[in-house]
Amino acid sequence: MTSENETRPDQVDVLLVTGMSGAGKTTAARVLEDLDWYVVDNLPPQMIAPLLELVGRADGALPKVAVVADIRGRSTQRTDLDHAVDEYLKQGIMVRVLFLDASDDVLVQRFESVRRPHPLQGEGTLLDGIAAEREALDNLRHRAGVVIDTSELNVHELGREVRQAFSSEDAETLRLTVMSFGFKNGVPKDGDHVADVRFLPNPHWVPHLRPFNGTDREVADFVFADPGAGEFLDHYTAALRIAIEGYLRESRGYATIAVGCTGGKHRSVAMAEELGRRLREQTPARVTVRHRDLGRE
Repeated sequence: MTSENETRPDQVDVLLVTGMSGAGKTTAARVLEDLDWYVVDNLPPQMIAPLLELVGRADGALPKVAVVADIRGRSTQRTDLDHAVDEYLKQGIMVRVLFLDASDDVLVQRFESVRRPHPLQGEGTLLDGIAAEREALDNLRHRAGVVIDTSELNVHELGREVRQAFSSEDAETLRLTVMSFGFKNGVPKDGDHVADVRFLPNPHWVPHLRPFNGTDREVADFVFADPGAGEFLDHYTAALRIAIEGYLRESRGYATIAVGCTGGKHRSVAMAEELGRRLREQTPARVTVRHRDLGRE
């Protein structure tokens, strides 16, 4: 029986940290610890319930618990993780899922750099292990409230993404990242919305504008001198406001809006800057603008 001073499990904020091996779960766990989460690493799903029971006896000392779990070498782990999430949701316990992902090529490079086999590799190749893990975790990825693709992130950038998503400051506010990118470098895999602004005239072909980028006034003025730029931005901002209202109703904590041009230097940067400004003014979301490919050759 729970005493008046004890914290019930349904009063604890529970975060399941999972994802692909090599995608950055250890880094995420360290950042969560810095944000005052009580972090338990490599906990079997069957042990989450006893853990929460113990937390409930801590008199409110541990209101936020993050459990790092994956499917290291166990074929039943996927089912166990899904079942655990379902059971706690039925009991009214707030369970969120953070899923860390990365491209196959990047994961191979990371495993090769530390000269370690993949946990599910067995007698096969690294790619065999990665494919098996990706298939096993597919359902958890789709039900995750926050998905972070770490392919293009260093440990500091990943830390910033985790802090934005799970810092207690403005915890009820939707955090939006507006990210410019270049299609020639690939579409961001963690983009919830992807906009293509390659229909606009390209400043790259204007000799005196080529050395500048979309954060410079000369380039921004050129981009928005085209009537299509303002018309597109008006309609796109209006559509995103509807999506943001839905995210807030569903208590979603994080979303990424990707805006792309050819190289990620001029049009997408100017558009992302202006889109970010409008979303800050017109929505309650906490907006960060990031330029993925700016400075890349």
